[in-house]
Amino acid sequence: MSEETTSQTPPDHLSVNPKSEHFQVDVLKRGVGIRFKGKQRTDIEEYSISGGWVRVQAGKTVDRKGNPLTIKLNGPVEAWYEDLGEDTPVAKAD
Repeated sequence: MSEETTSQTPPDHLSVNPKSEHFQVDVLKRGVGIRFKGKQRTDIEEYSISGGWVRVQAGKTVDRKGNPLTIKLNGPVEAWYEDLGEDTPVAKAD
């Protein structure tokens, strides 16, 4: 991918948890749209496009430290920046 295309598509792996090594506040501020198995989702905690999985919170259950418990779902993942408007480049596995 060219540098311009790379800056217009979200990273391959991203997390909303500040303790994660895949947390990127600048990317999250832009707003990232996620489509999982063809359906747009807003409840994604973490995703990996190349790995083909997302993590979502498992109800209201939390661990003993108060962090939400998540489950890993496998399937095709697509991501895009919401601030680019219509016809935005979409990052997806080839």
